[in-house]
Amino acid sequence: MDSTTPDQPAAPPASPSATQPRNPLHGKTLEAIVKELVEGYGWEGLAQRVPVRCFSSEPSVASSLKFLRKTPWARDKVESLYLFMLREQKRRS
Repeated sequence: MDSTTPDQPAAPPASPSATQPRNPLHGKTLEAIVKELVEGYGWEGLAQRVPVRCFSSEPSVASSLKFLRKTPWARDKVESLYLFMLREQKRRS
């Protein structure tokens, strides 16, 4: 006889906060990150910190997202700046 158990329903997927509880980027869209950086630094300040044309020449969220999605090194810099901004905000409060 076969000693296997009948199929049991799959466990529900873990919630996003349970899978990466200490990752502040988890669940954040790139659009939300760019908007928060613009709110915190302005386009000019963002262009000084991450020197790419999409932040300095006729900047917009849409053009920035298009560029950042195609350019991994720039996206990494933007995400790093966002994490730095979060640490600074936490330190000040």
